[in-house]
Amino acid sequence: MPTSPVPEAYRNAVVAHIMIDGAAAAIDFYAEAFGAVELFRIDGPDGRVVHAEVGVAGSTIMLGDAEGPLFRAPTAAGGGTTVGLHVFVDDVDALARRAVAAGAKLLQSPADQFHGDRTAILRDPFGHVWVFLTHLEDLTPDEITRRARDLFR
Repeated sequence: MPTSPVPEAYRNAVVAHIMIDGAAAAIDFYAEAFGAVELFRIDGPDGRVVHAEVGVAGSTIMLGDAEGPLFRAPTAAGGGTTVGLHVFVDDVDALARRAVAAGAKLLQSPADQFHGDRTAILRDPFGHVWVFLTHLEDLTPDEITRRARDLFR
């Protein structure tokens, strides 16, 4: 069978690749807080994680220790981040409780949103912002727009 130019695990997806100060500890945290499963890992001779992949609720994210001027962790960039990692899960309330117990900071408690999802927002100890969602209702783009307009008036 010929090799596919796009592996099935990455088909129809943009795969986040996050940089972390302390990637090995982050992998352990993600397992405890989010139920992540380590899929693949390359450790460097100095013990830093060169590259790893973890599965979170059926989605794959790549991560590694931040290195050099090109890739920096949010903690090295003044604590802010330009990326939010969105993951749909079966029970956002249970996941939020589990993540907070493991050390995540709850930025937004689980709540039903105008777009038809129940959403919680957390910051992990490594500076990354995670948006976990449980889908509640199927809505058309027009209905979401109408609800947003009504909400933000």
